[in-house]
Amino acid sequence: MLKHKTHISTIIATMALLLASLHFKAVAQIDAQLTQYWALPSYYNPSSIGNVDFIHITAGSKLQWLGIKHAPMNFFAMADMPFKFLNRRWGTGLMLQQENVGLFSTQTIAAQLAWKKKMLGGTLSVGVQVGLLNQTFKGDSIRVPENDDAHTSVDDAIPKGVVDGRALDVAAGVSFTHKWFWAAISATHVTAPTITLKAGENEEDLYQFDTGRFFYFMGGSNIPIKNTLFEIQPSVMVKTDLKFWQAEATARVRYNKFLSGGVSYRYKDAVSVMIGAEIKNFFVGYAFDYPISSINKATHGSHELILNYNVKLNMGEVNKNKHKSIRIM
Repeated sequence: MLKHKTHISTIIATMALLLASLHFKAVAQIDAQLTQYWALPSYYNPSSIGNVDFIHITAGSKLQWLGIKHAPMNFFAMADMPFKFLNRRWGTGLMLQQENVGLFSTQTIAAQLAWKKKMLGGTLSVGVQVGLLNQTFKGDSIRVPENDDAHTSVDDAIPKGVVDGRALDVAAGVSFTHKWFWAAISATHVTAPTITLKAGENEEDLYQFDTGRFFYFMGGSNIPIKNTLFEIQPSVMVKTDLKFWQAEATARVRYNKFLSGGVSYRYKDAVSVMIGAEIKNFFVGYAFDYPISSINKATHGSHELILNYNVKLNMGEVNKNKHKSIRIM
């Protein structure tokens, strides 16, 4: 029999509430909050892979709420490419992620597959992602105050050592890309897996981490300004766990297929500025978030950097529906 069974998500929620008053952070953060989501759609939606005739390789990092000790840090790497099978266009991809929040660490490795069909002047894509979600909690790093009647060092709800566990994780999505716009809906952690954490083979000390299911909508457009070298690239993202929601709107301008910049507003959370540059097959993008919630009393803001490299593929056909920029879908 189990000696005790504790929901570690309660501990993480408490940590998050201490870090900020943001209601959206009351759920343990699994998916990174990426400001440059328009450049990283496959992170949230597996159907977004293989849309253009390139091997698309991306790596990046998000350092959130600098100035707050143990604030979230995300590192991620993704790669995808199109291929043909049974006279049909498909996409395949790989996604890796590492997130650290306080004493909690999350690692994800997942494979992606997407089916494509041309219709209505664009391309419909349906994708699925299957991977392994690993959670680790460093219970041996907890410091409990001594000589304090309000605290006890023998609380069975707190692991005394490092505990970890893993579970199968699934995501799915649908997207539509057109010459003038793109739109995508998806769900991550579809099965809402519960991960059982334990210290080695000790069956007496088991803890649980509940992973919440999240839903995303993303959309955007690429609008050339007539008789100029400028393009306007607006986009939006809305996410929800069906209890809370968060929305973000972005406005970007791209010049001569080289330099880009823009601003973003995340509802009741942050305002952001971003810049980017494209040199041959490389793209580098940077974003800075300044919080507008009460957490700004404790942090200097958040930094996000992404690097992208593309290798041209010969698919034996003209991609009639490709975008002006592969960075927007």
